[in-house]
Order: sequence, then C-alpha cells, then structure tokens
Amino acid sequence: MIIAKNIHKFYEKLHVLKGVDLHIKKGEIVSIVGASGAGKTTLLQILGTLDQPTLEKDSSLLINGQDVFKMNDKTISKFRNLHLGFIFQFHQLLPEFTALENVCIPAYIAGKEKTSTEIEAKRLLDYLGLSERANHKPGELSGGEQQRVAVARALINKPDVIFADEPSGNLDTASAENLHQLFFQLRDEFGQTFVIVTHNEELANRADRKLIMVDGLISN
Repeated sequence: MIIAKNIHKFYEKLHVLKGVDLHIKKGEIVSIVGASGAGKTTLLQILGTLDQPTLEKDSSLLINGQDVFKMNDKTISKFRNLHLGFIFQFHQLLPEFTALENVCIPAYIAGKEKTSTEIEAKRLLDYLGLSERANHKPGELSGGEQQRVAVARALINKPDVIFADEPSGNLDTASAENLHQLFFQLRDEFGQTFVIVTHNEELANRADRKLIMVDGLISN
C-alpha cells in the first residue's frame, strides 16, 4: 500500500527527516509516536503528498503502486483527492456550510454528480450517527460531532488511505474513545488503511503497529 524509501526533509539547515524507510500494508492501522520535534507530522504530510521531501537519488514514495514523486502538481492534487483522506486535530470544517455540504466538498472537487454525492454523504452521516445534524453548521455542533463530520468528509471519495494527525487531541475523553473505536470499525468494514500521528497512548498501543520516531528516524 505505502512504500517509502530514504525520505529526507531539510528546513534550511535543519535536518528534520534523516532517511526514513517505511512499509505499510493495506488494511493496517499504524500509529506514529514520538516527542515533539521528532518529525512525525512532517513525515505524515510527505506521505500524504501535502509536503515535498528533500529528494535524494534513491528517494521514492509508492502509494498503491504509483510513484508519487514522479507526478506533477496537477496529477498529485487529483491523486490526493481521489485516493487519500485526511483528519486533523482541528476539524477544519468550513463554517459557512452545513455538515452535509462540508462532507460533499471533496466529491464536488473530483467532479462527481451532485445527487449521488449527497446520497453518499447522507449515508456516511447516518453511519456516523449524525443524520439529524446534516443541516447544522459547524458552530452548532459539539467537538465530537464536528470531528465525525470531518471523518465523513475524509471518507466521501472512498480513499485507500486515511492520514490522521492528532485526530483526538482536541476532544474530551469520551469523544476521543468513540473516535478511536470508529477508526477500527471503519477498517474492519471497509478495509481502509490508517496512518495516525498521536500522543494518545491508548490509541497508539491499540494500533496494529506502533512506530516510534526519534530525531528524524523510525527507531523500531
């Protein structure tokens, strides 16, 4: 599913990633943990095509067999929209749109038809227990509800991989536990692969694999 080789990242003279190698199988839930500044989020953003690495001769990133580093910006954007989903600590919902509209946006960007997109978005919201909140705007939803809308948005294009960066970091304990349970339920029912950066030990330890980052490298 994901094969990364010799991933480096410099910010001027700061060497943040120092040659990361990584292999993630389809349907795995992988957590990435480590101290602040270890390079977790930078790695996640590169794996998710949101950031570019500092390329070395043998650097490569294959997602579903496709070499992402050989794509141009337009192709990467299309690939990201269709094959990758994202969940962040702060839900990043657009406040002027309803929950339903927020979920539909990635599908509209992909050029999908409006009626079928809304049917799928409503199905996802219902699956996530939000059918009665579909026409509410983010400001009218609780933190847990907002994050579940963000999960539905990440799922609307049926992505192969979902990248999550501290997805429960802004939630209370009960909402965080519900969100964590949801990830495993989604994997079991739909076969999605999850790569999760987290400081939450319960979530990290529950993953199929826990990768520990230390000073720009995976230590295990």
